[in-house]
This record gives sequence, structure tokens and C-alpha cells, in this order.
Amino acid sequence: MEAPAMGSVHDLNEHRAARGDSPVTPVTAAPAEAVDRSDNPLSDWLTVPDAPVLPAWARSRASIAANVTALGRLTWWHTQYHGLRVPKYLVKTVLLATRGFFRATVGLWPTLSARDHTAMVRALAAQAALKPEDIELAARLQAAHAARTQTRRWRFGVAAVGVAAAATGIALADPLLQAGMTAAVVGPLAYLGRGKETRLLDQGAPPLKVDMSAQQLNDALRAAGLLKSGSGKDEKDLPKVSCSMGPVRDGRGWAVIFDLPRGGGKTASDVLAKREVIAQELGVDEIQVIMSRVRAAKGGNAGRVSMWVADDDPYLGTPNPSPLEKAERFSIWEPVPFGQDARGTRVNIPVMWQSMFFGGLPRRGKTFSQRLLTAAGLLDAFVRHYVADGKGGADWMPMKAVAHRLVMGAEDDAIDALKAMLAELLAEMERRFALLRDLPTSVCPEGKLTPDIVAKYNLPVIFVTIDELQEYFTAMEKDDREQVINDLCRIARRGPAAGFISNFASQRPDADSVPTKLREIITIRYSTQVVDRASSDMVLGKGKAAQGADASVLSEEHKGVGVLVTGPASYVTVRADYLDGPSFAALCRKGRVLREQAGQLTGDAAGDVTAAADAAGVSVPAIVSDVLEVMRHAPRMFTTDLLAALVNLDEDVYGDHNAERLAADLEAAGVKRTSKQVKINGANGAGYQRRDVEAAVPAEILLSVGR
Repeated sequence: MEAPAMGSVHDLNEHRAARGDSPVTPVTAAPAEAVDRSDNPLSDWLTVPDAPVLPAWARSRASIAANVTALGRLTWWHTQYHGLRVPKYLVKTVLLATRGFFRATVGLWPTLSARDHTAMVRALAAQAALKPEDIELAARLQAAHAARTQTRRWRFGVAAVGVAAAATGIALADPLLQAGMTAAVVGPLAYLGRGKETRLLDQGAPPLKVDMSAQQLNDALRAAGLLKSGSGKDEKDLPKVSCSMGPVRDGRGWAVIFDLPRGGGKTASDVLAKREVIAQELGVDEIQVIMSRVRAAKGGNAGRVSMWVADDDPYLGTPNPSPLEKAERFSIWEPVPFGQDARGTRVNIPVMWQSMFFGGLPRRGKTFSQRLLTAAGLLDAFVRHYVADGKGGADWMPMKAVAHRLVMGAEDDAIDALKAMLAELLAEMERRFALLRDLPTSVCPEGKLTPDIVAKYNLPVIFVTIDELQEYFTAMEKDDREQVINDLCRIARRGPAAGFISNFASQRPDADSVPTKLREIITIRYSTQVVDRASSDMVLGKGKAAQGADASVLSEEHKGVGVLVTGPASYVTVRADYLDGPSFAALCRKGRVLREQAGQLTGDAAGDVTAAADAAGVSVPAIVSDVLEVMRHAPRMFTTDLLAALVNLDEDVYGDHNAERLAADLEAAGVKRTSKQVKINGANGAGYQRRDVEAAVPAEILLSVGR
């Protein structure tokens, strides 16, 4: 077949026919409907509105059921609230009826006393005084007096008979009829006795602490420089926001969605940056003002803002217990329950394919919040934990029952253990990538770990938790520090595809404790209270405070409260769920049982003497357990170093211990020292050997861990 000349036009159907293929039928666009034509003057009028027919609460059976249930709860609450106050309401009703009876008597007195006749009597009496000799006038006066007296008698008589008849009827009637007749009498009298500010029923809800109207909103935005003030202009001519919703009551606060006017040169981002000024103009604290942009996906634009102003601080009060506390199992592939936002909406964090960083001042709940994510991995038997705690305290000690590797403290031996742990993680990461590359696309279509691969190839999810990073970075030499930072960056950057979850935390949010090269690759960040906006940006990311994600607005009372950043433009202030130390320890024990059943108990946890004793229900003296914990990375330790480590572990218990008391306590617990001197790095001194302490543990426990 002759090759076609360059630049000539080819008919592909002819080529297909030559090969015996069926020609391709051209696809022609369907003619546009008459309504859709651009030249149709009725197109806009006949266009069906792109809006739901039903309101949001009636679009699903579940929503209707939820709202009906909520109405039932509200009705039952009001029934209980007012039912308990019935005696109080009866007393108030009687008092109001008494005042009403007095008012009725005062109002009827002119009629009962025949005041309409009194005017005539007075007029005739005045004339008779001027003309005492006028007999006819005197007779008329006497007749007027008699008429008034007679009128008074029958009016008072009718009133008395009516009251007596009503009292007799009530007294002789059945109890149910008595109650009805009494209500028929007392009710009108109580209504007559009411005042302008009188309320028979107590308010079922506290009075509003914060008031908000469209005018107040406009005034606040204008004071913040977000709306033009226009001096000398009529108020009607001033630019105003247009509210697409509200302001309306929404829970324990006011909700409003508004659009900034065009032509003012201001955007939604400008509003978020003025949060403190707006709060001041509304008369609240900035922690009570929750603002966010409304994006196009939700019908928004660059000038649309959603605002919720709480009646009071929404983050104070009794913390909410974590749902994980009562859970038996949990899949790490599901979002982890983390806490609630200001309106009480649950906040869940998806941790697969993510890396997390927690920062903030000491004693603000940072570690408690960080532990929530690690705790979720405890309830999944196919999650392998690597844990390091630079402080070496009791917060992470229960992980000895589960952790494949557990590094406690930032001493030289602990730093060596940390570097070895990171090297092990990097080797495992490369091994996994090599395995995933060799798998067919039918098994591993995206080159990432999947639940099926986890089960089939025994590749559990790796959960790396490192707390108090600043302790390690401070204790390391420069070269070691750079190497550890590089290792952490590799794990956080490449590890997620291999099933690695990174969960880091630091107490000091500065450049040394939170290296920029590590911080910038972290995908999820959480900050408790910090001292200023710069420190907040150090944890949450540059420029986040200007966008509204500012952890410096939190106060000392906001323990367990922090700002959570999950994306470039996604953040929320969260009150983290509460999971205390004993509950976390119980989850660790539960996680150990799950791993034993699944054959996934490995590493340090499989050989931990005290953890095995706890799991077997064997009692080990506390002093023995604690000494083994602090000697985790050392076969021998000087007494002075051992005492310092015990104080760091639990200062309340070991703060007053000295060498003599420590020796006495260990001897009482069954520890027999083969030698009172130990040699470490060529230096001799008084100390202990770990094998001597382990010998005080029952033999069956030592056998179970291969000792």
C-alpha cells in the first residue's frame, strides 16, 4: 500500500474498510432544546430552580426521626422542668388572684356604692343650702337620698348573694368540679392581677447573654474597617452586608451567614483577620466568635462568611469521655474520634496516609490529646507501635504492654535506642516499598498498603509516636540531631504510602524544637495554648493565625482545647475527648490481649517482664516494676542515675528516696544483688544490674517472655 504524501488529508474510514474494520459512525451532538437556546427570551423564566424542594430537616427518614426525637426530648424536659415547679406556680397564682380580687373590688366599688346617684345628691344638696325655704327642692333631695340608699342595698345584696352562692356551690360540689370551679374563679382574677413584668411560669432556658441583630453586625464590621463609614451620609445610604441566613438562634449562640458588599474592596479573609476587633464590638471574647469562609462547593464566594457567636465560652465545662474508652475493637482505617467543636459537632481525624504534629505550652493537655490517636491504634491488632518519650515519665509507660519498640527518656542509652529504632523503621519502610513494587496491580493498584495486603502479607500498619521531641534535640550533638531530623522527615514524607503513621509532639514551639524541614511536611497539626501568634504559626503553619487559626487566643482554663489544622484552608478549634491515665493503661492491656489472639505481639512488648506479669494477673512489687522500666535500655545502672530516673518517673513516690531506702525497698521486694558495684564505660560505682531485679519476678513470667 502506497504511503500517503505528507500534508495530505486521510479518510480513516477508508483505511478501516481496507483492513476489514467497521467504519466509525460520527457522533453528532443532539440539537439543543428550544428552552435551552440562548436566543429564547423565556429561558430564564422557564428554568427550574436549582434548590431542594424539602427543607433540610425533612429530606431523609433519619433526619425526620432525629428531629421528632429531639422534639420529644424537649417536650419531656419542659414537662419535668415545670412539673417540679407546680407548687411555686400555685402560690404565685393565689397571690395574683388576691391582687386581682383587690383590683376588681376597687373597680366595682363605684358601681356598688351607687356613685352615679351621688353626683345628683350633691348637686341638690348644694342648691338646698342656698334656698333652705324651697320645700320642693328639699323633697327632691330627700327622694335622691332614698334612691341612692335603695340602689346601694340591692347592688351589695346581689354581690353578697352571688359570692355566697359561689362559695356554697364550690363547697358542695364534687372534688373534680370544685377544682374546675375554683380554676374558673381564680384564673380570671389572677389574669386581672398580673403586671407588665409578671410571669407565672419560669423561663425554661436562661436569658440570652449575647444579643445580636443585623444592625449590630453591620456596626461591628464598620467599626473594624470592613464597611465604609461615609461621614455625613444618611444611615440608609451606608453599605451593609446582605445576610443569606440569620442572625438566628443556633444552639447556645447566634448564627449568621453574610456577604460583604461589592465595591468595598474587602474579602472574607479580611473579616477572619479582624476576629478580635469584631468580638470587641459585639461585646464578647474572641474565643466566642467562630468564623469561616463559605467556599464555592457550599454555595459561597470570596466575600461570604459564616459566623457563630456563642453565649459564653463554648470550650469550658466537664470534658467528654473518649468513645474509645468503652470500645472493644477499632479499625485504624476509619477516622479516629478526637473531640467536639464549639457547637458540639463531633470531630474525627483520618490518620491513614497522614502525619501529625502536636505542640503547645506545658500542662495544657497536649500529651492527652496526642494519646487519643495512638489509643485508636491499640484496639487494632494489625497496628504495630513504635513509641519514644523524651521526658520518660509515666504518660507513655503503659505502652510497654503493646509497643514493638519503646524508648523512654533522653539519656545517652535512650538516644542510642531512638536512633536504632529509626534505623529499623527506615529499613522496614524500604523493605515494604520493594515488596509493594513487586506486587501485581490487581493486588496493589496504587502502590500503597491496603487492608487486604496487611492481612495477606502480614504487613501491619506502623504507628510511630514520639513525644517531647525537644528533649531529644536538646540532648543530642549537632550531627546526631541532623541525622535524626532527616530520618524523621523521610518517615513522615515517604512512610504513609508504606502504611506508616507519624504522630509527633513537642513542648516548645520554636525553630529548634520544631525544625522547619520537618514541620512543613506534616499534614495534620494541633496546637494547645501558646504565648503569641508567632508561636501559633510555628506549630500550625505560617500565616495560619491571620486566617483565623490562632492558638494564642486560648487561655489557661482551656486544657485539652486546641486548634486543629487539617489542610491549607481547613481548621477548627477542638475540645479533645478525655482519656485519663488509668483508662489509657486499660486500653493498652486490651490491645495486648488482641495482639496475643492475632499472633501480632512482637518486639519489646513480647519480652517485657512487667507487662507479661500484668497480663497474667501476677502481682509484681511496684518498686521492681518501676526499676525495670527505667532500666529498659540499660543492663546496669549507677544508683545515682537510677534514683534520678525514678524521680522523673514518679516524683511523688520517689522524691524522698536515697540509696539506703532504695536498697531496703528492693531487698524487701525480693531483689538479691550479686554485686553492689557495677562497671559502666570503664567507671566503677555503686549500682544495680537488671538481671538481679528481673530475678525477683516469678519464674513462670520469665519463662513466658523467654528469659
